Amino acid sequence: MTALAQPMPPPQWTEGALKVASFALVAVVWISSAIFGAYILAYYGGAIPAGTMEQWNATLPALYEPHTPAASFGMGLHFFAGATLLLLGPIQLIGAVRRSAPKVHHWIGRLYALAAFSAGVGGLIFIALKGTVGGPAMTAAFAAYGALMILAAVQTVRHAMARRIDIHRAWAIRLFALAIGSWLYRIGYGLFFAINGTEDPGHTADFTGWFDHVMNWAFFVPPLIIAEMFIRARRSQATTAGRMGASIALGLGAAFIAYATFFFTLFGWGPAILMRFGAAA
Repeated sequence: MTALAQPMPPPQWTEGALKVASFALVAVVWISSAIFGAYILAYYGGAIPAGTMEQWNATLPALYEPHTPAASFGMGLHFFAGATLLLLGPIQLIGAVRRSAPKVHHWIGRLYALAAFSAGVGGLIFIALKGTVGGPAMTAAFAAYGALMILAAVQTVRHAMARRIDIHRAWAIRLFALAIGSWLYRIGYGLFFAINGTEDPGHTADFTGWFDHVMNWAFFVPPLIIAEMFIRARRSQATTAGRMGASIALGLGAAFIAYATFFFTLFGWGPAILMRFGAAA
């Protein structure tokens, strides 16, 4: 019998394209998330000693209400754990760190997973006690996001401890895609308002407009899809189309994030950080 023909592996250049695209995405995400993490610490964290926690409600109503301290604690935990995720996440994706400083990678990974778990738990505490401003549709989506964050954090650590490295890395990539969700949520709304203004019917005060319903899921489902494309494109049995599709998706994501970071740093995050530090000085 004639042996079955083996499929041809993708050309070597497709692996190079995937590496360049992934490096570009990680680089811009690191820069952008570091700026946004500083913004969270300055704007939300700085409001605590300043006694102006009502500022939390500027993005989403009723995040802080004095008569619900447990819910406010859950949201605060979510905020500060999220800032930790944004600052530490890109470090974990750098291969040179994993290879040359494995202990650093392991300890940052533990802290990262703990922060992700805490962010998910904090968000679910808030949802359980207060729901969300957008009603059942937003509550379902945000609860799913929190549950996925907890699942990814647990699976990342569990497979690392069992030395199932390939599976561990796949879950770590999924966790990173989820961890940048709150940051992408604000970017999405910021660009919507910049293009359409604040009176567009796509967004309503109770977050039930058509764009609100889209954003309930759009801040974490598309990143997960891109993460899955990347995970599969890295495998030896990947196809040329699969690798190129992942490379294009990563490249477009990097370009979008670079543009959005410039825009928000100039008009939003940067002024808020400078205002907080200026007031402290």
